[in-house]
Amino acid sequence: MKYEKIISDKLNELLIKNYDAEKGYINAMKEVDNVNVKNFFKNRAEERAIFARELRTEILTYGEIPKDSGSLKGTMHRNWMSLKATFSSNNEETILNEALRGEKASLEEYNGLLSDNNFPTRLINLLREQRNAIEAAINSVKMYEEVLS
Repeated sequence: MKYEKIISDKLNELLIKNYDAEKGYINAMKEVDNVNVKNFFKNRAEERAIFARELRTEILTYGEIPKDSGSLKGTMHRNWMSLKATFSSNNEETILNEALRGEKASLEEYNGLLSDNNFPTRLINLLREQRNAIEAAINSVKMYEEVLS
């Protein structure tokens, strides 16, 4: 398999996860009443849309076609979040917990890719920048959880 195809396949997997995260944050935004939490979810959705655009650009750079939608697993997770929030007494805290879980999974995904030293420096820098933003979001989620509990 060509080097460009291998990189593009890995980036496409990450792209799909960013689509899923963006849609998840948009759904979460609709489920909460707290204006600060709603804005946090809105900002995360916008951030993930930016990540997706950046990843699409990288995939195109390697001459491959970027995926254009999320995954079935992501759809199922969003539906689970909505169902769980419906039956939860503390809707916002439940949704924040799910967001935290999703962000930790994203962080692991990015760390896994960054442990692969076969990427060009430009791509490593992009992935690090996105990973660092996810780490900051994790810290923010923890802060919101403390405020709401």
